[in-house]
Amino acid sequence: MLSKFKGLFSTDIGIDLGTANSLVYMKDRGIVLREPSVVAIEEGTKKVLAVGDEAKRMLGRTPGNIVAIRPMKSGVIADFDITEAMLKYFIGKVSPKHIWSKYQKPRVVIAVPSDITEVEKRAVEDAAHAAGVGEVYLVEEPMAAAIGVGLPVSEPAGSMIVDIGGGTCEVAIISLAGIVHSRSVRTAGDAMDECIVQYMRRVYNLLIGERTAEAIKMTIGSAFPVGEESSMEVRGRDIVAGLPKTLTITSEEIREALQEPVSNITEAVRITLGNCAPELAADLVDRGIVLSGGSSQLRGLDRLLSQQTGLPVTLADDPLSAVAEGTGIVMNELDILAKNRRR
Repeated sequence: MLSKFKGLFSTDIGIDLGTANSLVYMKDRGIVLREPSVVAIEEGTKKVLAVGDEAKRMLGRTPGNIVAIRPMKSGVIADFDITEAMLKYFIGKVSPKHIWSKYQKPRVVIAVPSDITEVEKRAVEDAAHAAGVGEVYLVEEPMAAAIGVGLPVSEPAGSMIVDIGGGTCEVAIISLAGIVHSRSVRTAGDAMDECIVQYMRRVYNLLIGERTAEAIKMTIGSAFPVGEESSMEVRGRDIVAGLPKTLTITSEEIREALQEPVSNITEAVRITLGNCAPELAADLVDRGIVLSGGSSQLRGLDRLLSQQTGLPVTLADDPLSAVAEGTGIVMNELDILAKNRRR
């Protein structure tokens, strides 16, 4: 009788378990959750107090006994128990609470970095199982991103994706539904924020938090001169005087602060292209490079990469959702994947 009703309640879930943000895709419903990958816990007892948006608001503003942490580092699990609690919260928030759920646990597709180790893969699978899901399928982030932005990955021709998230930059050349060449560097949005924090400390003796650094990056950050230079007010604590301080910084200064992480990203792209076969390289002359991921929205990054590679570079229409959308499309093949796994 259960088989008769199994299709009525789709419990298949796709998860972009990112360092900075997590997105959840549900079959037939699309993306149903976008929240920061942050968990607030009580120090000592490790009791979870808040997850996602509510926990992020606590970053840098919590009393001594409450710690707001990010359990994912560089795209992989840094704290297993906290990641399990976060997954359980996200899945519980979007999964329908109906009587059939105890008979049919949700199947999950999770995107992971392309250079993830077997131990790290097992940690992701174990955390998902502990959070209450059934079968777990892993898909490489650059492949999920390429599928999510609509690249023709199954064609016998080269397509190139550069997915820049919070913890990792994934560069891949894809052909015939497989990754031909890839490179994963653990330099992305978080590294950019840290460089801004260090720049403000070194140049102005001003201590700022990661939320302020992220706001600076999003407001006036750039990788390449684009139009008129801009400025903004920044508030923090003067390291010398120990008092609150406000100053004005320019977009040119922030571009200088971001030089190292941006250079690491462009170098990863150049190395990947250098390993590319001539036939695939010829395809990329026409098709170019597609950027996805939240940090790919850094102003001027597309122009810089185009200048460095000589190829056309395009920013995806919805770069933040690319990986999650890709897991949703992969989800449609779950029955085929399940049959292959049982053989």
